[in-house]
Amino acid sequence: MLIDELTIVALEAIEQAAGEAARAAFLASLEREAEALREAQQWRLEAEAIRKAGIKNKFLVGTICFIGGLVVGVFGTLAIFK
Repeated sequence: MLIDELTIVALEAIEQAAGEAARAAFLASLEREAEALREAQQWRLEAEAIRKAGIKNKFLVGTICFIGGLVVGVFGTLAIFK
């Protein structure tokens, strides 16, 4: 009878330990997923900042090229008519 009680107690302890291990594994998985989401969010923000900087750079280059072309055109026209 004592062996039966000890067996029951041991089985309950094993079940409890397994449940706690499953909870710990689940929480660790959630923490890893949350970290991955934070990292993905950071990458997205960095990519957005790079994209915005690229748009600004393209606009700046376009403006410089337009002004340069205008200057070359005006001085070229003046040089032809002199």
